Amino acid sequence: MSKIAVCIISGGMDSALGASIAKEEGYDIVALHFNYGQRTQAKELEAFQAITKQLGVIKSYEIDLDFFKQIGASALTDSSIAVPTGGIEEGVPTTYVPFRNGIFLSIASAIAEKHLATALYIGVVEEDSSGYPDCRESYIQAMQKAVNLGTKEETRLEIKMPLVALNKSQIVSKSIALGVPLELTWSCYQSSKEACGVCDSCRLRLRGFEIAGEIDPIKYCKTI
Repeated sequence: MSKIAVCIISGGMDSALGASIAKEEGYDIVALHFNYGQRTQAKELEAFQAITKQLGVIKSYEIDLDFFKQIGASALTDSSIAVPTGGIEEGVPTTYVPFRNGIFLSIASAIAEKHLATALYIGVVEEDSSGYPDCRESYIQAMQKAVNLGTKEETRLEIKMPLVALNKSQIVSKSIALGVPLELTWSCYQSSKEACGVCDSCRLRLRGFEIAGEIDPIKYCKTI
């Protein structure tokens, strides 16, 4: 009997690796992507579709969540808030989208219950991340408990976060080792043509490649 995992895939490097790990661990993959009004929504969707084609998933979901733009309060969903480009911010960055992962995990859990999945993969990174509170291991563990309390008795879902204790250079190295198509992934917060190279996400990605001694296959319009 096959085992099924729901994989949340943003189109970025971390979630692409998470899904590749799920496949390596023998799961059939149900891929899940969210369009939530983020600045690079079209590019991230394009990346998701390319990655899932490479993975050979059994089912793919593209969920539209328009209400995030109404909530705003994030540089990713509110065009009046500039994406910071001056380096890592202190505290919770302005690119944090309020309770995004909580909402994503809730929807992913509903899909997992539908497909009788036993695992849900999310590519959160705590050690070398941007400081988002919803990427903490303790938070994801609490969500797993809540999900299993709020679903059918026979539903036993494990939320897996295989990258949570890795840094970006380790993620780069592991991605290359597993053959993750990094050229198809997208991490930039503000540009959909060439990665800006100066936003928080680009900086973390570029630093990861540099420390790993590898060359990033995507194009940047600027690097520091």
